[in-house]
Amino acid sequence: MFVLTSSTKKLAKMTKRIRGVCGGTSAGKTISILQILISKAQKDKRPTLTSVVSESFPHLKKGAMRDFKNIMQEHGYWKESAWNATDSIYTFETGSKIEFFSADQPSKVRGPRRDRLFINECNNVAYEAYDQLEVRTNLEVWLDWNPTYEFWFYTEVLEKRDDVDFITLTYKDNEGLPESIVQTIEARKGNKQWWKVYGEGKLGEVEGKIYKGWRIIDEVPHEARLEGYGLDFGYSNDPTAIVGVYYYNGGYILDEVLYRKGMSNQQIATFMNNQIFGIIVADSAEPKSIDELRLYGLSVASAKKGPGSILQSINYVQEQSISVTKSSINLIKEYRSYLWQTDKDGNIINVPEGGFDHALDAARYKLSSILKPKYEQVPTDQTSGDLAQLWS
Repeated sequence: MFVLTSSTKKLAKMTKRIRGVCGGTSAGKTISILQILISKAQKDKRPTLTSVVSESFPHLKKGAMRDFKNIMQEHGYWKESAWNATDSIYTFETGSKIEFFSADQPSKVRGPRRDRLFINECNNVAYEAYDQLEVRTNLEVWLDWNPTYEFWFYTEVLEKRDDVDFITLTYKDNEGLPESIVQTIEARKGNKQWWKVYGEGKLGEVEGKIYKGWRIIDEVPHEARLEGYGLDFGYSNDPTAIVGVYYYNGGYILDEVLYRKGMSNQQIATFMNNQIFGIIVADSAEPKSIDELRLYGLSVASAKKGPGSILQSINYVQEQSISVTKSSINLIKEYRSYLWQTDKDGNIINVPEGGFDHALDAARYKLSSILKPKYEQVPTDQTSGDLAQLWS
């Protein structure tokens, strides 16, 4: 059951038109805002329309929409007959509606007016989209985000308008957080940049990002060539992550295929046997699991590891042109928060932060298996043929 947290109580006191909710990881921002919007829709004296928006529909479906359904179901509010799955609209007994759509749908962004608006992780939504949505909203606008960098809220909204409430929340405002998550967060206090943003919820440019410049694309083009898959094993505490790797137009496309906890090897095999065939490169720390997957008919190779292999394979990936499908929600989240560790003085060291890199590791295993032989190929005077073929 979702509990009434300090986050929810603090947000319920906000009264101005625009309500900016900045905060660290696991602060309960999204859940609290949704609880407030649900409560308003249930109590409306006249039917209203609330729009919940995020950067893409896959992001929305696995994020705010899932949270909305969980809240409604756990409190016994959910009625299947009230949910229009085609249009992603829930209608309450008051006649009020909450709809879900993505900011990459121009017809929706420039569509009819609404009464309330919630843009989830608004720092990933363009200012132009926000502007179109806000001007078509009658009553109130909710925004939430992690303060990883300064963006349009600070420069175009907070500095230029006087109808803005602004609050910062942290994980300490979320009393419903499991103790295991609290410990995971506090274990990262030593990384000053990470802790400033995700622990304390303070604005700061997160330094030491490992990967940069990746593009988010709609889907894998039909012309792209499947190179295979990367697999990072998980079970109860960590998810099993499988990422498809495609070659296209001189670069690589990553597509999240699976990201789920509690997957047995048999379940993984059943799932992958229903995917397009491709050789899987898996974490070599699980030799028994690899052998078992082979018994189930999968073509699985072991990722080659050794001294310095992690840094080496990261270097291989850094030098590539990488795109990610917008449906790869967890992979995108990991990419945006994957950092080098820092020492006690805050200096960046060449050791990646662990714990939230499952899909990234899966992608790296496969990419490294493709790229390592090419980088180790040393041309000599006797080499003949088109050298460019080595890099295709």
